[in-house]
Amino acid sequence: MKKIAIFASGDGSNAEAIVKYFASNDNIKVEIVLSNRLSAGVHERMARLNIPSITFTKEDWQQSYKIIDKLNELSIDIIVLAGFLTIIQPPIIKAFIDRIINIHPSLLPRHGGAGMWGMNVHRSVLEVGDRESGITIHYVDESVDSGEIIAQYKCEVKNDDTPESLANRVHSLEHYYFPRVIEKILS
Repeated sequence: MKKIAIFASGDGSNAEAIVKYFASNDNIKVEIVLSNRLSAGVHERMARLNIPSITFTKEDWQQSYKIIDKLNELSIDIIVLAGFLTIIQPPIIKAFIDRIINIHPSLLPRHGGAGMWGMNVHRSVLEVGDRESGITIHYVDESVDSGEIIAQYKCEVKNDDTPESLANRVHSLEHYYFPRVIEKILS
C-alpha cells in the first residue's frame, strides 16, 4: 500500500479530489492531511471523508523534526502539496527527496515564484496577455516553483476571461489531472 500525505492551507478542493479518486484504490490511499491553518476548510472536507487532518504549530514547522517523525511513523511514501501556501522547510525536503510534489496554477516557469499563488497567478496571466494557461505538476526543491516538471496541462485564455473565470478552468484541470499524475508516480 502506497500512502499519501497531503499538505493544504485552504479550502481543500484539490485534496478532496485526490481523496475521492483514490477511495476505491487498493494500492494507494491518502493517509493524512496536514495544514498550517486551523481554520482551513480542508479540515471540514476531510472530516466528511473520514480522513485524519491535523494542524501543526509554527514552532513544529520551523523545527520540522516532529512533522518528519509523524510522516515516517505513518510510512508516508509521497507528500502532495495541494494549495499549501508555505515554503517547505529544507529538512523536510531532505527527508523526502524526490517524494514531494506540488501543483501550480500556471505553465511554469511563467507566473511562478514568491507571491505567485491563487488569483495572483490568474491576474498575472491576464495582465501580460498570455493566450494559454494551465497547470504544472512538479517536484519540490529548495527554491520556489523551480523543481523538475513532471507534467503540464493547458487551457485557452479567452478574450473575455476574468481572473475568476480563468481560475475555474484551471481548477477543472487540477481536479482531473493531479490525482492521475500522483497515481502514475506511485505505480
